[in-house]
Amino acid sequence: MSTTPRHTPVLADRVLALLAPALDQPNAVLIDATLGHGGHSEMALNTFPQLTVIGLDRDLSAVELSTQRLAPFGSRVVLVHAVYDQIPEVLADNNLSGAQGILFDLGVSSMQLDEPERGFSYSMNTFLDMRMDQSRGITAAEVLNTYEPGQLVRILRSFGDEKFATRIVERVVRERTLEPFEYSARLVELIRDAIPAAARRTGGNPAKRTFQALRIEVNSELTVLESAIPRAIDSLTVGGRIVAMSYQSLEDKIVKRVFTQRSVANVPHDLPVIPDAAKPELKLLTRSSEKATEQEIAQNPRSASVRLRAAERIRIQDLSENREGVAA
Repeated sequence: MSTTPRHTPVLADRVLALLAPALDQPNAVLIDATLGHGGHSEMALNTFPQLTVIGLDRDLSAVELSTQRLAPFGSRVVLVHAVYDQIPEVLADNNLSGAQGILFDLGVSSMQLDEPERGFSYSMNTFLDMRMDQSRGITAAEVLNTYEPGQLVRILRSFGDEKFATRIVERVVRERTLEPFEYSARLVELIRDAIPAAARRTGGNPAKRTFQALRIEVNSELTVLESAIPRAIDSLTVGGRIVAMSYQSLEDKIVKRVFTQRSVANVPHDLPVIPDAAKPELKLLTRSSEKATEQEIAQNPRSASVRLRAAERIRIQDLSENREGVAA
């Protein structure tokens, strides 16, 4: 598999600057939780000569591609076919108690979008797969053909913010009784026909929201992320840093909520002294989500929708302490 042309990682300079205080030390470990093309990992390995990267990806194709790209770094790289909520297990498998840096670059990768057989793109007629890990799980076609109408409406509304979810689902249910859905072009045409003409003239391709919703459902992206962010924080050493880049609001809300909850004291506001057990675990490094500059967007259009948040772990919380509400 060729590694050219090289994928340009999003906000690479900013990511490295945020992680630098944690990674620029002997024996530092970076968990690249969403390995993809390996672009962020390659830059980190070049920037920090003593760094080891453990790269995770649920997409076996990404692991294979990055194996080639990162081969020059030898034993400083460990690549694992795993989902990013498995960070503690991956660390344990490598006899590590924690990591100094963790990076999440969420959402679908450009590689997945560019490969027609993956079924992520609504601009090419291809089988409706959408699985990030093609070795397991249900496909988007199976979701369309087997889910109850109410389930489909909920998915399109919740995961795609689709205003016309009911109209689209009514068409899907009617059409699937005639012939099961297999390919994307038929679904794209159905969506165009289902929504009002005025809505088709704005907001880009009207299939975008439905395809996003189906992808999130197929890969359980939000459910996994709800588990992954707290587990990642728990895997950081004191002084370790976590950076998360999101590309849609549902992801960003999860990251924001967990970062915020773990960065405030869990006591009444009028308490004169904060007990050690209630002190925050995290210090926020970004006041709110950061966006790409116009120059970055011009050079790398994928960065247009990115929202970056970062935090530093400042305290290890006792496992017996109450974390109720983190995943609420």
